[in-house]
Amino acid sequence: MPRKGQKLKTRKPAAVKPAGSRKREIDPLGHLALTQYMEAHFEWMLITGYSRDTVRARRIAIRRFIVWCDERGIAQPADITKPVLERYQRHLFYYRKPDGAPLTLGSQHGALAPLKTWFKWLARQNHLLYNPASELDLPKIPKRLPRAILSVQEVEAILAEADAATPYGLRDRAMLELLYSTGLRRMEIAGLALYDVDSNRRLVFVRVGKGAKDRVVPVGKRALAWLDRYLFESRPQLLAVPHEALFITDYGEPVSPAFVADRVKRYMDFAEVKKPGATHLLRHAMATHMLEAGADVRVLQALLGHANLNTTEIYTHVSIDHLRAIHDATHPARLTLPEETPIKPAPGLRATAAAQFLDALAAEEDAVADSLA
Repeated sequence: MPRKGQKLKTRKPAAVKPAGSRKREIDPLGHLALTQYMEAHFEWMLITGYSRDTVRARRIAIRRFIVWCDERGIAQPADITKPVLERYQRHLFYYRKPDGAPLTLGSQHGALAPLKTWFKWLARQNHLLYNPASELDLPKIPKRLPRAILSVQEVEAILAEADAATPYGLRDRAMLELLYSTGLRRMEIAGLALYDVDSNRRLVFVRVGKGAKDRVVPVGKRALAWLDRYLFESRPQLLAVPHEALFITDYGEPVSPAFVADRVKRYMDFAEVKKPGATHLLRHAMATHMLEAGADVRVLQALLGHANLNTTEIYTHVSIDHLRAIHDATHPARLTLPEETPIKPAPGLRATAAAQFLDALAAEEDAVADSLA
């Protein structure tokens, strides 16, 4: 029976299992000399320890540059000079998407940064006499407010939409709870194995996360309870062939990052939460809610797996309630006199940080948005 005031929703059926692997298509850029140098560069990256995800992202950026060069008759690395790269940078700045929108500065930065690494490698391998990109100025990514922040009520509404009465809904509820409890990235959730969860110590081991780094993340009791229920009730019904993946699809196969993002977006639609984003919103909400409840920013740095504290500040902001309290207590144009109780700094933050507003949700959020576009 529906709850009082609840709108009945028509849930879409499960997606049809995709067809088998397609035939390998011929690369239209494979005959170009620049493409051969690009492939050699990627081989070097893999040999020296770069992840395949990093190579995949840089391939998109460099191939875009190669197409631009081919249209202008630029065939060899030696033909590429600093003025050529500056022309390409202007091309990115004035480029317009099919909907007429320009590329964000974050997208422009993401298209140019791999070129600097590529040309640095070309110069070191003596394919070039000098590095034309060594003095190329990359776009400065602006600091701006986050596009969307989920409230605690919105998160709870999203989690409640997963129907735990079915094996699929129970799996999705456990996955959503784990995402919100730990703040893991979608690729990290998809890569979890059974032995990565320590129920006794309430820990999740993230192996080879972003930057090929391992870390240990505590998991809440509620999320662990849902996860234990999924492992005993749902996973055995979904499992087709024995394997060690923690979360599996409706067909018993390991979930992919795209599958995780699709499920989150699906339940956001059911809960009528109309905000851009999916998995990243739960990660941002986890950090924001913990910060407002008193967590220290360096604790969040460890939980989120950031090597640099500046990166963690992307996900954190001063509580708007605290800012409102300071405004009411100190602004001279107020309706009533302030209470005598002094305003204390926001929990977990330095006093100076209380005067700062939302920091930039720049690099990682833009990368997530571009990958989902």
